[in-house]
Amino acid sequence: MSYTRYERARIIGARSLQIAMGAPTFVESQSKRPIEIAREEMTEGKLPITVAE
Repeated sequence: MSYTRYERARIIGARSLQIAMGAPTFVESQSKRPIEIAREEMTEGKLPITVAE
């Protein structure tokens, strides 16, 4: 599924907040920044977030 840039921003923002608050991550990342980790999760298709249509 392809997302609009607004949907991508909302999903990555929500996931990075979860990571910043201590949620486990689903990718091995060199970065310590939550937003970068969230982007990597989205790129690899490992986000634990679903979007209803």
